[in-house]
Amino acid sequence: MSKINKFICVHGHFYQPPRENPWLEAITHQESAYPFHDWNERINAECYAPNAGARILDEKDVVTERVNNYSRISFDFGPTLLSWMESKAPDTYQAILDADKISREKFSGHGSAMAQCYSHMIMPLASSKDKYTQVYWGIRDFEFRFKRLPEGMWLPETAVDLETLEIMADLGIRFTILAPHQADRPHGELDINQPYSVRLGAGKSINVFFYNGSLSQSLAFENLLRDGKCFAEKLMQTNDAEGPQLLSVATDGETYGHHHKFGDMALAFALKYIDNQTDARLTNFAEYLQKFPPQEEIKIVEETSWSCAHGVERWNSHCGCETGGHHEWNQNWRGPLREALDWLQGRVNSIFVEVSKGLIENPWEMRNRYIDICINRCDRDSFFSEQSRLEEPEKIVVLKLLELQRHAMLMYTSCGWFFNDISGIETEQILLYAGKAIQLAEELSGDALEPRFLELLEPAESNIPEKGNGSQVYKNVIEKARMDFQV
Repeated sequence: MSKINKFICVHGHFYQPPRENPWLEAITHQESAYPFHDWNERINAECYAPNAGARILDEKDVVTERVNNYSRISFDFGPTLLSWMESKAPDTYQAILDADKISREKFSGHGSAMAQCYSHMIMPLASSKDKYTQVYWGIRDFEFRFKRLPEGMWLPETAVDLETLEIMADLGIRFTILAPHQADRPHGELDINQPYSVRLGAGKSINVFFYNGSLSQSLAFENLLRDGKCFAEKLMQTNDAEGPQLLSVATDGETYGHHHKFGDMALAFALKYIDNQTDARLTNFAEYLQKFPPQEEIKIVEETSWSCAHGVERWNSHCGCETGGHHEWNQNWRGPLREALDWLQGRVNSIFVEVSKGLIENPWEMRNRYIDICINRCDRDSFFSEQSRLEEPEKIVVLKLLELQRHAMLMYTSCGWFFNDISGIETEQILLYAGKAIQLAEELSGDALEPRFLELLEPAESNIPEKGNGSQVYKNVIEKARMDFQV
């Protein structure tokens, strides 16, 4: 039998922004998700659940097999999405956990699940403290659910900088995945079929895989999933180089069923087709890394991402990147929105430090540990075991401070800037988190923060005249959320 040198890895980035009303901690009805209650429910029905039991048909269109696609691909799931799924779609949730166990048997003990930074914050635009907490919370959430430490971590929008990579490496992450244009190779060709090592400070390094950009683009935005066999054959095409080669593709996981109807079935057929070949083998990144470690170092282009041609400006300015359909619109609202949130975060952090004096010796370390309460890994008494001197009213203040920080991070969820207008439901959602942060900060400090926040949002003009500007959008969404809360 000839030695197999052709390896294939399909990665799915499964993610939805958190959608809960912060006052209810529950998702209210979303009309645009009709006929479902909300978008999580809709996409679970169209994508997440079908991929847990994808149908394979014979030539007479009779179902011959149902397979768990997650067990044969590489994947990451947003922690906030998994939290919703755990209670609202438990069968799908369990199938995802089971898939990681199955993949460990298939791929030399290496599970296919990867961790994800906790709340999908654009990491190069985040503060150093937020970067650390986002990585740490992502790892702890992953460990709680998958009962193992993650080997790899997905960066939101693959937005990358060296500081974030250093934090990931310090916390035990071995690799991440980037787009080809994020590699800095001024004097040599990039071999996307091999991993590379990125040198970091203090003698540390982290490994990086670069997915096939053109094939991933075809998969996400063209008709490659109309034919599972055609998809498989595209994946099996490699160059003539000698030695082991890894062809990897990476797209939003919602490609398989939500963006492309029956995409889950095409994926299932393609994976089975490849499994039946003698000259190619499915793998995941962790297994390939163990068998074929990097032979070369590479530098990355900092402050770049997979979904913005202008680095990370999509989450900061009117850079020209948008989702189409309204070409006369502009996204000048993005800059004032970030400016307003940055101002709010600065005030929140000052209040956090000031109010915690005399209560918490190291408030930022306690913020990191707070994930254990968020994921029900420990109860309140265990959490406060090292602060036994605190009285009950003081514990309530500390918990409010930590909730203040949680919402101040959720308000940076990347989807708030991704789409075309400040009045979209994704931007409304991060404004809800800002409103909850303002409420908590005002309660804790006695300072009035909302008036200045509204002033900073006024230059963020909507493309829809009747929506006004960011200040009006904020007032409307907060009023509705508080009405829901009263109901």
